[in-house]
Amino acid sequence: GQSGRLDSMKLVAVILTLNEEQHLARCIASLTGVANEIVIADCFSTDATLEIARACGARVIQREWVNHAAQFNWALTQLDAGTDWVLRIDADEVLSPELAAEIKARLPGIGPEVDGVYCSRRMTFQGRLMRHGGVFPVRVLRLFRHGRGQCENRWMDEHIKVAGPTVDFKGELIDDNLNSLTWWTDKHNKYASREAVDLLNLQYHFMPHDSVASLRGGAQAGVKRWLKEEVYARLPGGLRAFAYFFYRYVIRLGFLDGQAGTAFHFLQGFWYRYLVDAKVAEVKRYMQRQGVDVVVAIRAVLGIEVEKSK
Repeated sequence: GQSGRLDSMKLVAVILTLNEEQHLARCIASLTGVANEIVIADCFSTDATLEIARACGARVIQREWVNHAAQFNWALTQLDAGTDWVLRIDADEVLSPELAAEIKARLPGIGPEVDGVYCSRRMTFQGRLMRHGGVFPVRVLRLFRHGRGQCENRWMDEHIKVAGPTVDFKGELIDDNLNSLTWWTDKHNKYASREAVDLLNLQYHFMPHDSVASLRGGAQAGVKRWLKEEVYARLPGGLRAFAYFFYRYVIRLGFLDGQAGTAFHFLQGFWYRYLVDAKVAEVKRYMQRQGVDVVVAIRAVLGIEVEKSK
């Protein structure tokens, strides 16, 4: 009978880390009773991350960082052959108790034809859960059958791809990062450079374009990526950042998220997107002035080494 037990089925959680001592124990605690094994794919942390991981009974593997997709796809190759399901979770995320219970109850009963499971992801900013602005919850595919899924090869905003059918869970994954605003803006400055590379690639095609962009089936990630690549990417730079902020803050009521919400919607909805556009423009100016190709310009301006398409 269907007892809803995870014993007969092996679920492995994969967490990518670099100096996550502040978050890791909390993340692992939320996986109690859900994951049979936790694999920490670390890129040579210098804080207490590894000690915490081992104290919590996780298995640690290490590799130099290239990008998120490469690190995660490598981690998948290190899992035991007996692994049935893989859960991708970030160190600063936690499974809500509702999602943990739902995985335990529903996962064992899912038929062999199903490749992946979608859940919702919500975020806190400056200690407040964001509820408005039309941004959250985001539907994300984070749970998939081992051997049936992998991470898109992109520099930024990479999703897990599976070929077969998926099912939907209601529970939420909560992203609750405890770092400072200085850390957050620094991270988003780096993200902006990577996103600029992806936008430039849409125009110049210097590396393979790997995307979940699609309107078929209407999966949220595919629709959003399609809007980003076919609509947003074609609007004038700079102006589109303002339009997006206005949509989120006014039309989708982002102002209802209070002071923390105003900071979040402005910084993540306007400042970040404007910065991406400004970096794209800077790379193009450098190409014109120096008479070099896009790959050389990206290296000089953004400090990112991209591999040209074979």
